[in-house]
Amino acid sequence: MSTLHLVAPNLHRLDSGGRQMLFHVPSSALFELDAPARDVLALFDTHATLDAEAIEARLAQRHGVDAVRETVAELCRLAVLAADQAAAGSGAALPSPPPTFPLNTVVLNVNTGCNLSCTYCYKEDLSAPARGLRMSFETAAKAIEMLLAESPAQPRYTIVFFGGEPLSNMPLIRAVVAHAQRRFAEHGAAVDFTLTTNATLLDERLIDWLDANRVGITVSMDGPPAVHDRNRRSFGGQGTYDVVRRKVDLLLARYRSRPVGCRVTLTRGITDVEQIFDHLYREVGFHEVGFGPVTSGELQAFNLDAEELAAVFTGLKTLGRRYLDAALDGRSLGFGNMHQLLTDLHEGNRKSLPCGAGVALLAVDGKGGLNLCHRFTGSSLPTFGDVDAGIDRARLAAFIARRLERSGTGCESCRIRNICSGGCYHESYAKYGDAAVPSYHYCELLRDWVDFGIEVYARIVTENPGFFAEHVSPRRSVRA
Repeated sequence: MSTLHLVAPNLHRLDSGGRQMLFHVPSSALFELDAPARDVLALFDTHATLDAEAIEARLAQRHGVDAVRETVAELCRLAVLAADQAAAGSGAALPSPPPTFPLNTVVLNVNTGCNLSCTYCYKEDLSAPARGLRMSFETAAKAIEMLLAESPAQPRYTIVFFGGEPLSNMPLIRAVVAHAQRRFAEHGAAVDFTLTTNATLLDERLIDWLDANRVGITVSMDGPPAVHDRNRRSFGGQGTYDVVRRKVDLLLARYRSRPVGCRVTLTRGITDVEQIFDHLYREVGFHEVGFGPVTSGELQAFNLDAEELAAVFTGLKTLGRRYLDAALDGRSLGFGNMHQLLTDLHEGNRKSLPCGAGVALLAVDGKGGLNLCHRFTGSSLPTFGDVDAGIDRARLAAFIARRLERSGTGCESCRIRNICSGGCYHESYAKYGDAAVPSYHYCELLRDWVDFGIEVYARIVTENPGFFAEHVSPRRSVRA
C-alpha cells in the first residue's frame, strides 16, 4: 500500500466549545471533524508516515473498516493526506495568472494636493492643493470609457475618488458623477462612488449632495485629540482634531445613504487600539473602525517597531474577543479588521493575490497613467498603460505572474497563504523595493491573527450561526 504523509500546510486544527474543527486551507472551508477523522489525524501527530493498512489496523475496531477507509479517502481528496512526499511539504498547486483582467473599479486621483500636512503621509507627490496636480475632466472621462471598453457587460462598476484630499477638487467630482451615471446607465450597468476624506472641507450642502448621490465615505481620523493631533496637522502645525470632529458630527447627523467608516493610521508610539476604537466607535459614532499599522513607510521615524507592532496585534485580538462576545449575543461590533477577516472566512475566499489591485482595480493618476493602486500614483513604479491606450496587458500579466509564483517563497507552504496572499503590494515596494515580493516582516503576527480569526469564526459558527446571515452577508449589499 502507498505510504501516506500529512500535508501540514493544508490544514489547521482547533477546538471550539469542545468540538474539534479543521480549517481546510486550500478551500478556506471549516469542517467539524467526526470521530474517525479526529483519530486518523491524531495518528499523524506521532507518526511522520503511515500506510492505509496500518491506519485500518489501528482504528478498524473502534470505527469499522469501511468508515476508516472512507475517512482516509476523503482526507486524501482534500489533500490533507498525500502519498507523494513532495506534496506533503507544500500547499496546493500554484494559481495561474488570470487570462483576462475583469476590471470593475478605477481609482481617480483627482488632486495630488491636500489642505492638511499630516506628518506620516505616504504620498510621494503630496503638495498644497493650489499646487497639486488636478485631474482634468477629459482624463476622468477617458478613464470611464477605458473601464467600459476593457471590461464590458459588467453589472456594476465602482469609481473611487482619491487624493491628496479629493474634496479639494469638487467641481471634477460633481462632473464625473453626473457623467458616469449617464454613461453606465446607457450600458445597463450600475455605478457606485466612494471616497476617503479628512472631512475638513465638508459642509451641509456638500454632505447633502454626497448623500443624494450615495457616495460612500470613509473618514481618516486617528483617535481622541492627543492621538489624532500628534500627526494629523495643518500646514501651520496645529492639530486638526477639533475641526475634524465638528465636521464628522455634522456628517453623521445628515448623511444617511450608506454607513460611514473610519480608517485609523497607527504609527510609532501609537498602539492603544482599544482606546482609539472606543473613542471613534462609541463616542464619535462611526459605523465601523479599521486600523492600518505603518510598518514599511519611507519615513522610518513613523514605522512601528517590532515591540509596538506586537502590542498592536495584541490590542486587535482584545477587540476581536469583544467582537466575539457581541456576535454570540447577536450583535455586530463595528471592528473593521475582524469583520473583514470573518467575511473572507465565511465566504470561503481563496485569495491568490492580496487584493484586487492590478486585476479588478487600477488607479488613474492626474496624467492618465494606470497604476497598480492609489498608493502607487506618483511613485517610481512603472505604470501599466494609460487611459488612451488602455491596459498594458503584457506588463501587467508579467507582474501578476511574478506575484503568483510562490515556489521558493515562504508563502508556498504557509497555512494562511490563501488569506494573506503575500501581503500589501505597496508595503513590499516600500520595504524591499519590489512590489512582487511577499511582505515577510510580520508573517508570524499575521499567522497568529488569522489563527485567532479562525477560532473566533469557529465559535460563532457553532454557537450562533445566524449571526452571519444577519450581520455579515448583508454587509456588501449595504455598502453597495
